[in-house]
Amino acid sequence: MTTDESAWISKLHRADGYATGPYVLSELRRVIVSGQVKPGASLPLDAIGDFFQVSRIPVREALKTLIGEGLVRHQPRGGYTVTVLSGPELHELYLVRGALEAAAIEAATAAAGPDDDRRAGEVHAELLEAIAVDDVPRYQNLSRAFHETLLAPCAMPRLLHMLSLVADLTEPSQAMSLLDAPQRAELQTDHTRMLEAFLARDGAGLSAAARAHHGRLTAYIDESRNGHGDISAD
Repeated sequence: MTTDESAWISKLHRADGYATGPYVLSELRRVIVSGQVKPGASLPLDAIGDFFQVSRIPVREALKTLIGEGLVRHQPRGGYTVTVLSGPELHELYLVRGALEAAAIEAATAAAGPDDDRRAGEVHAELLEAIAVDDVPRYQNLSRAFHETLLAPCAMPRLLHMLSLVADLTEPSQAMSLLDAPQRAELQTDHTRMLEAFLARDGAGLSAAARAHHGRLTAYIDESRNGHGDISAD
């Protein structure tokens, strides 16, 4: 096992007792989606099995599921690796995220209540704290949480599930780390406008702010990668 493999495997959590197949799957998904395993990183069957004290079978089944979700790729002689997205692929996925959000955002605004307002305000405050200290990984995670909080009241579970799957595909690339601090500050200004519209129950205003936000984000990502190139651990 290489040093890099040892480093990310140490991020996994051992089960309390026997590690079931679903547990192995959830842990692998967690470290990939959170960016703790970089795109392109090797996923060695034996080392993962040794960590969880299980055979290759549940590890292989977990990796097959992650292949189906688009998070892992397999080469017959190259083993399993975390999916590496090209610049255009990441751009496309963010466009899909924006379209799915747009489909739910006005319904979510109309259905929101005081508890939703409180949660949105709390996540927004945490975003401000993260950007103040330039904690990019935390800002990345909180940005997704903020968007999910605004959409939660929409009562469209299937749409939210699809959005979660697409978001899982983009998260390993840690897009916020591709941007500079002023660009992240601009995105945070967008978040503030979105929160203000949400609290005012201004669905049209929130839709407009969200469109501007997604347009800005995809433009920044394209600029950082010049519209091409792999989003990997380089």
